[in-house]
Amino acid sequence: MIEVSECLSYGLLPHGWREIRKIDAHMHVNGGPHQWGWGDNTDAIEAADALGIDQMCCSIPITGGRLATPDEVRAANDAVLEAMRRWPDRILGYCFVMPGYRDESLEEIDRCVDAGMIGIKLYNQYKYSDPVLFPIAEKSIEIGVPILGHAGHCTDAASRSAQPNISDAADFRELALRYPNATLIEGHIGGGGDWEWSVKMLRDCPNVYLDTSGSGVDDRLIEMCIAELGHRRLLFATDMTMEGGVGKILSAEMTDEQREDIFWRNMQQILDGRMV
Repeated sequence: MIEVSECLSYGLLPHGWREIRKIDAHMHVNGGPHQWGWGDNTDAIEAADALGIDQMCCSIPITGGRLATPDEVRAANDAVLEAMRRWPDRILGYCFVMPGYRDESLEEIDRCVDAGMIGIKLYNQYKYSDPVLFPIAEKSIEIGVPILGHAGHCTDAASRSAQPNISDAADFRELALRYPNATLIEGHIGGGGDWEWSVKMLRDCPNVYLDTSGSGVDDRLIEMCIAELGHRRLLFATDMTMEGGVGKILSAEMTDEQREDIFWRNMQQILDGRMV
């Protein structure tokens, strides 16, 4: 394995890469009903320190397509709020909701955003083109926060069977065109099936951003996203693949200014739009 010091000596990493500010637009914390693949959340903070990640926008979604109860959703969000209180300068929170519980979801968004959360998180229980999402989109516009959505254009039968209601770029496009003032973030372009199809589907949706997370590190993935959508619609993210998430931005061909925009300025602009 090549050490970071060797990469620097070979000129494989941009000079001062660790000092470049970074906002991870899609990350998670442990707590409540969900435990990810690490122990205490201190492990994630230590990894962020090593990679120069200043802030992580985190959530705890209820996974597996299960229609969780409002009490379960609240417990998950409470765990995120606890992490925000423990690391107030490092952890930013998304409020996870179950849109089928309309009134409870809207109340939960108000509760969490009032407590300092910066956005709304959706998973794979409902497609984002489903009208059940419309009140959530309208709420996001009202309070000026983004919606981050789990996504993927699955092309194999096993993946489609496992996530029958996963949204793809066509669902994002439909919601984005219906609500052009909503700020939508399609999750993990590097981990959602046919990413090239997804990128092309969103060409005419300027209010949809792509986060760059996902374990896929296909050659020139980032470069194609820039060419098709422009670098201002890309948000650095890791979704727990932290080293790969940083590495794919460092290794992609772009200007230093574009790299900083993707690493933090684009997400900061979204955060600055919050209205409450």
